Amino acid sequence: MLMFYHVKNLIHPIVDDQPDPSAANALQEGLGGQFGEMRTMMQFLFQSFNFRGNGIPYLDLIQGIGLEEISHVELVTKTISKLLDGAPGYYGDKFDTPSAGGVPVMEMAKEQQNPHHFIMGAQGALPVDAAGNPWSGSYVHNHGNLVLDLMDNLVLEATGRLQKSRIYQMSSNKTLRSTISFLIVRDEAHQMAFAKALETLGVNWAKVLPVPKFDASQFPEVRKLMDQGIHREQYTFRLDGSMMDQIFQGSSPSNDGTELVTMAEPRESFPNPIAPERPEEFAPGLDPELQKLADAFEEFKEKTLKDMEDKAGPNPRNPEG
Repeated sequence: MLMFYHVKNLIHPIVDDQPDPSAANALQEGLGGQFGEMRTMMQFLFQSFNFRGNGIPYLDLIQGIGLEEISHVELVTKTISKLLDGAPGYYGDKFDTPSAGGVPVMEMAKEQQNPHHFIMGAQGALPVDAAGNPWSGSYVHNHGNLVLDLMDNLVLEATGRLQKSRIYQMSSNKTLRSTISFLIVRDEAHQMAFAKALETLGVNWAKVLPVPKFDASQFPEVRKLMDQGIHREQYTFRLDGSMMDQIFQGSSPSNDGTELVTMAEPRESFPNPIAPERPEEFAPGLDPELQKLADAFEEFKEKTLKDMEDKAGPNPRNPEG
C-alpha cells in the first residue's frame, strides 16, 4: 500500500525582497522547463511506480528523491508567487501602488515576456517554462532499465543544476537567489545519489556521461548551504523504513573527501506563508463565524500536536530534530 503524508511547512524559507516579474519569469524555467522541478518530480515518481524486481534499495532511492521533488515544486511555485505579488513594497490594495523604483507592479507586467502571470495566472506560478511553453509529459523518461534510468536521472540533475546556476546570475533579487541556491545544492545531492547508485552497479559514470564540471560554491548563498553539509544529505521521507542507506553511504562520488549521509527527513522545515487575499480575484475568504471556527481548529490542532510531541519525546526518525 502506497500513501503520502503532507507536512504544511516548506523545505526552505522564502526570503523577502521587492516584487520582480522578470525574476519570476526566469524562475519559471526551473519549474516547468525541460530540466525543471516538474520534470524531476514526475520522472522519478513514475520510475518508482513502474519499478520491477527486487532491487528495493534502488527503488527507495529513486522514490525518496521523487518525494523531495514534490516539495521543490511547492517551493518554486510559492517563490514565483512571492516575486509577482507578495514582497514588501507592494500591498495589493491598489493597482497603482508603486514597488521597486516607484514603478507600479501592473505597469511592470506589461514589459515582461510572460504577461500570462498577470492575465491568466492570478499573479501566481504557471506550469510553463520561461518562454511560456506548457510543461509536457514527453519530458519524462522511464526506460524500464535500471542503469538507463539512473544515467538519465544523473544527466537530468546535472543539467538542471547548470541551468539554475545561469538563472542565479540573471537576477540580483534575494527572493530568487535564495530559492535557486537551495535547489542548486540539492541538485548536487541528487546527482551524487544517482552517481553512487551507478557505481554500485559497476558503471563508470564519470567517463561515459557529459556531466558539466563547475563550482557553484562561488555563489555566497550556495556556499553557506554547502557549509551546512546539505549537499551530502539524502532524505527517505518514509514512516515505515527505507533501504536507501544501503546505496547512499560512504565517500561521495565527487572524491572531495566528504561523506554521504541518509536521514529520514531534513534537519528543519520552515513556515509556509499564506498569500493575502486579492479582492479582484473574487477571493473573499470565510465569513466571520467560519473564520472563528477555522482559527479555533488550528489552535486545537497545534496544541494537540505539541502535547503528542511532548508525550512521545524526541523524534526517533530524526534524533537531531
